[in-house]
Amino acid sequence: MFSAVEGMVKMLLYALSSTAIVVLLMVTAALAWGGPGTPAPMQSINDPFKSVDFSHIPPLKNYQGADGAQLFYREYAPQGDNMKGSAVLVHGSSASSNSLHPMATALAAAGVHVYALDVRGHGASGHKGHIDFIGQLESDLQMFVQAVQPPSPSTLIGFSSGGGFVLRMAASEMQSSIDSYLLLSPFLSHRAPNYRPDSGGWVSVGVPRILALSVLNAVGLRYWNDLPVVRFALTEDAKSFLTPEYGFNLALNFAPHQDYKLDLQNAKGKVAILAGDADEAFQTQELQRIVQSAGKDWPVQLLPGIGHIPLTLEPAALKAVVDMVMRLHYH
Repeated sequence: MFSAVEGMVKMLLYALSSTAIVVLLMVTAALAWGGPGTPAPMQSINDPFKSVDFSHIPPLKNYQGADGAQLFYREYAPQGDNMKGSAVLVHGSSASSNSLHPMATALAAAGVHVYALDVRGHGASGHKGHIDFIGQLESDLQMFVQAVQPPSPSTLIGFSSGGGFVLRMAASEMQSSIDSYLLLSPFLSHRAPNYRPDSGGWVSVGVPRILALSVLNAVGLRYWNDLPVVRFALTEDAKSFLTPEYGFNLALNFAPHQDYKLDLQNAKGKVAILAGDADEAFQTQELQRIVQSAGKDWPVQLLPGIGHIPLTLEPAALKAVVDMVMRLHYH
């Protein structure tokens, strides 16, 4: 009897050890070879900025993160005597505060005090493509608000991936620190109805590596979180001043939480969404249905003939952004 039990225990231990070895090999392979590819440059995202006049862009200012790091932003003073609150701008994936210069200029001309961030891991803030831990971007924004104290009524505006991060903030414990939130063609999730595969060609995502790192993070192993998991469709020239790829921490933090539907439900304040109906990165016609399915009555406006990047550049789109900010501030 004892021999039979001993044999069964040995068989079980062998099976468990074999399974562990297989899992370990799969994780190792995913870490080594499951990263992102290098997508071909996406001209509709790279080219439009070539015509933007940056000659009057304001200089970078800095504030201090909780870890003592110097983080950067640009400030646009409101024009005219009647200041109409403030707006804090969060750029899209790979970009920096520069990319929102036309929008910041339009809002300032309308009397809004504007702050355009270089989110940590982008522009002049920190090590490009990397942050220290998931949740650091929330901490950075909290430190920014405490340091600068944007005048009320205030709106946090995020474009694309920045829009997803703004939703994350609107659903967080910090949501009352900003009066309203505006999502511009937001990334929500690769499982959301508005998602196009690879964001229309803008990104290559290393799904096997993300899954492997998620497993390791679940058991407290974060040593490999700097490995790239997302790479962007930049030209060689753009790679020199933008952020070509994200490590695991930044990719997961600069977005809504993995359960984006819960973020939608937990956002209790004033939120609005603006996008173009010709967006090549996301299926923006799905946004209204997504909002309604979450039980929200947020205004969702689609601008005719406007693509993804033109949402931040075209005069008609910039006017719509200004109008929506005024609506959030005073209605």
